[in-house]
Parts: sequence; structure tokens; C-alpha cells
Amino acid sequence: MGIIRGITAAALGAALVGTAAPATATTTGATGATTTAATAASAAVAPVVTAPTLVVAPNGDDTAAGTLERPLRTVQEAVRRARPGDVIGVRGGRYLLTRNITLTTSGEPSRPITLGAYAGERVVIDGEQLPASHTPVGGSVPRAERGAIHQEASHWRISDLEIVNSPYGVYCDGCNDNVFARLNTHDNYESGFQLQGASSRNLILDLDSHGNRDPRKNGESADGLAIKEGSGTGNVVRGARLWNNVDDGFDAWKFASPVLIEDTIAYGNGFDRWGFPDFAGDGNGFKLGGGAPAPAVAHALRNTAAFRNAAKGYTDNGNPGAIAVSRSTSHRNQSTGFDFDTSAARAVLTGNLSVADQRAVARTSTTTSTGNSWDRGGAWGESAVLSTDPAPLTGPRDADGSLPGAPSFLVPRDGTAVGARF
Repeated sequence: MGIIRGITAAALGAALVGTAAPATATTTGATGATTTAATAASAAVAPVVTAPTLVVAPNGDDTAAGTLERPLRTVQEAVRRARPGDVIGVRGGRYLLTRNITLTTSGEPSRPITLGAYAGERVVIDGEQLPASHTPVGGSVPRAERGAIHQEASHWRISDLEIVNSPYGVYCDGCNDNVFARLNTHDNYESGFQLQGASSRNLILDLDSHGNRDPRKNGESADGLAIKEGSGTGNVVRGARLWNNVDDGFDAWKFASPVLIEDTIAYGNGFDRWGFPDFAGDGNGFKLGGGAPAPAVAHALRNTAAFRNAAKGYTDNGNPGAIAVSRSTSHRNQSTGFDFDTSAARAVLTGNLSVADQRAVARTSTTTSTGNSWDRGGAWGESAVLSTDPAPLTGPRDADGSLPGAPSFLVPRDGTAVGARF
């Protein structure tokens, strides 16, 4: 079962949406950090929709009442009708969009608006017919057309949707106090999930984002998850899997406020699986800055893993801030595992593990490096860990959406307290 470090996500969810946090049992994990089950966290902040006030179904009618017996036909009509406190339940099926779903009405702190799959049914939002999905090479996607879900609103809970073939999966600009849980954004024509602008206190929980690409830029910008080109405090990513995206797994390009990332993996990013003629994908697991000049931002990563990416596992990408990376693991990335060599960078690297990367670490005299595998010395090849097989961690999620357990993956055979634990 996945774990959550520091503040429980249930408590964070309460802070985000103004509801009381249920009691959750906590234990002390292998790293000595306080942990609580992902089950409690996910259920607390974004429960499965079972009592909707508005219902959407493929056989519905947008002139209907929006009940289980008389559902609406489109998600957009339900969104148009929704007011603070409403719950939109989407019945199983594939919804082919001809216009993107636009969210501009906000909920309230104690009455968020909820949008999610009804009773665990499989809901696929398909943007293949959206005009911006087929923007030509060198073209740009108009701002209003970015995202199968285009959100400029706050106090929403969005959960359990599969979003495919769209010009961005979820695009959120100027969004505060939202919870996005158990989303699956894949094979989109830009980043699977992008948060930008003035956006604060958002929780992205148990996201799967994979296979996203951008033909119009030959792979230059489609990431699994991008929190970029903006600012806002209190944004948290927890339990995400970001893989096989054309550019980076996670990208924080020009985002000027700290982001906390926990219990998240990024792998297989930056390879040209689509045969682009002038391939431009970067291929980092976690890109933690960028810009000219890059803002100095103290992003924090705990219990994460980056493996088999085309370039670096972790990179400051020009960010000179006090990035903190702790108890994280890099494996078989084709460049440096932990790349924090920006001039005057103040990164703090603690208890991390590099296994069979092209190079373990790049750092400067201003980088604080303590208790990492390269500090300890010795051989850290693949024979030094119990398993290099990611299959347990990359397989189906647990029923509640949390990461499947992988207790042996990249764990040192001798029990040394370095690297991530899943």
C-alpha cells in the first residue's frame, strides 16, 4: 500500500475544501517519517460519487432534470447548472467532445462542487474531435481551447475520470483550493495535466499521466504533469505516476512558488515513440525549474523515484533555489541521476540513492549533500538492491487508487537507509 508523509492528506483535504478531517491512524515508516494510509487520504478528500445531485449519461438529454432516472447528455450542461455544494455524477461510457468542458463557476470553502465518475463506473472523456487536438506543426492552441477540461475556477473536487486525445487533458489556470484525485490522463496532444497562473493550495492525488505528446512541437512540451508559468503556495502532488510522456515526467518551468511532491514516480519519459521528424523531447523525470532567468524556488521532493528516463532523473534546470530532495531514488537514467549543478544553487540532497545511472550526481560547492549513496561510498550497482523490476509498482492501482506496494524495488540489500520505499 502507498504511504503519505508529513501532514495527512485527509487533513490537507480538510484545509482545501473546508470539511472536517476524519481521524486517521499514523505509523512511523522505514524512513522515520510519520505516515498514514493512502486509503484514508484518497477517500477523505475525494470520495467516490454515489449520491449525485446532477447526473450525466451517454443516453441522457440536456433538457432533462439531471436525475438518475432522467440524466443529462453532456458534462458541460451539468457544469453549467452546478452551484456550490452540488455533486455531478457521470455514468460510465465514452463522451466524445466537440467543445471542451469549461469550468468557470467556483464552489465555496465549505461547499465545493464535485465532478466524478458515478459509483466507480469507467468514464472516458475523449477530445479527438476537438479542433485544437489537431493543431498543425508550428501552430498554437488558443488559450480557451486548452484542455478537455478547461478550468478557471476554485473549490472543486474532480475525480475518477479518464481523459484522452485532447489538447491538454486537464488545463487549470487561476485555480485555488481544488482536489484532483485518481485521474488518468493519457495519449493527449499536449501535457496530461497542466496547472499554471495564480494557483494555490491544490492537491493532485493519485494521478496517472502517460503517453502524452505534442506533434505540433515535435515533442518539446508535452509532460505528464506540468505546474509551470505561474505562482501560488501550497500546491501538493502525491501518489502520481508519470510515464512514457514525450517531454518530461514533471515540469516546473517558471513556476515561482514551492511545490511539494511525495510518493511519486516518473519513468520512461523523453523517448520518441511517435516518429517525430525533428524530435525535441527533453526526457527528464523531474524538471524542477527553468526560465531566463529561472526563478529561485525551494521545491521539495520526498520518497520519489525516477528511472529509465532519456535524460536526467532529477534536475534543477537552472533553478538556483533551495530545492530539497530526500529519500528518493534514481535508476538507469541515460544522463545524471541527480543534477543540481546550477551556479550558486542551494539544493539540499539527503538520503538519496543512485543506481546504475550514467552518472550519479552533479553538484556545486553550494549544494548540501548528506547521507546519499555517493556520500557513503561503495558500489551501488544493480546487484546492491533487492530488485530492479518496477512491475509491482507500475501495475494496476489498489482499489482505492493508491499505489500498489513494491517493497523490494530498488531497496538496498544491506538495509541501508537510502532511497525511496513503496
